[in-house]
Amino acid sequence: MARAFRFSLQAVEAGSRGEWVELVKRADDAGFDMLVTADHLGGCLAPLLPLATAAEISPRLRLGVMVLNNDFHPPSLLARDAATLDLLSDGRLELGLGAGHAQPEYERAGLTFDPPGVRVSRLEEAVVILRRLLDGETVTHAGRHYRLDEERCDPLPVQPHVPLLVGGGGRRVLGIAARHADAVGFTGLGRTLADGQRHEPTGFRADRVDGDVAAVRAAAGERLTALESQVLVQTVVVTRDPRGAAEEIVRAHLPALAVDDVLGSPYLMVGTAEALVERLLAQRERWGFTHYTVRPDALGRIEPVIAALAGR
Repeated sequence: MARAFRFSLQAVEAGSRGEWVELVKRADDAGFDMLVTADHLGGCLAPLLPLATAAEISPRLRLGVMVLNNDFHPPSLLARDAATLDLLSDGRLELGLGAGHAQPEYERAGLTFDPPGVRVSRLEEAVVILRRLLDGETVTHAGRHYRLDEERCDPLPVQPHVPLLVGGGGRRVLGIAARHADAVGFTGLGRTLADGQRHEPTGFRADRVDGDVAAVRAAAGERLTALESQVLVQTVVVTRDPRGAAEEIVRAHLPALAVDDVLGSPYLMVGTAEALVERLLAQRERWGFTHYTVRPDALGRIEPVIAALAGR
């Protein structure tokens, strides 16, 4: 049977506690299943601390990060922070992890920005360690990137199994998720551009999505039925003129894409609410996508879509 749909709101900024409280309440009232933060050194709150506040505001929303930069969080320390947050939220944490991609952030922080292959290999090693620590194991590990000597997670999380998501745009990262994680985070994004913020939308076209999903299915093998597939949506435009809106998106933001690419991509939601509901159902059938993460610009627009797909 197909998984039921879930929706998460990625909230990264607030100018005050009051603003953050109001944003969490709006996410709860809008019917979102989950609130997530992000992990960047500019234009973002720190990723984990706001979730502890969110847990106090909403007793219902699940909490996570889409996604933590693995290079900013050694696994033994991250396991402790994650378990503490899970305890303080009564077992509502879902932990997302990625390889890191923005070189200017590393330079600002005085961290070495290793080649992609090294960062991805380090991510895989960290995910394996995290899984064992969060599951309550005592871990001794001597790997290429990490060494642990009888390390254990204290406190332990409330959940017997904290869900782990691994997300990114490259096939190697998606393969790590398929082999080790509970959820695969699809972004459709290629390399980071020179400004450190924007990516090439190399995976936005439907045929590229076909290829990425096929690679995950092949890597997952028997694990496939237990995997959730999550999508990071870049923008939501609810309109009765989807082609006009898509043309504007291409002109202003994504000149490498055609209008039909925008309208057929799971990483962009453009259309009437009714059409978006049908599109998400079709995407679940074609690609298995059931968890959609949107930005605050979707508030006031996506609620009818969430309501129509709740429990389906």
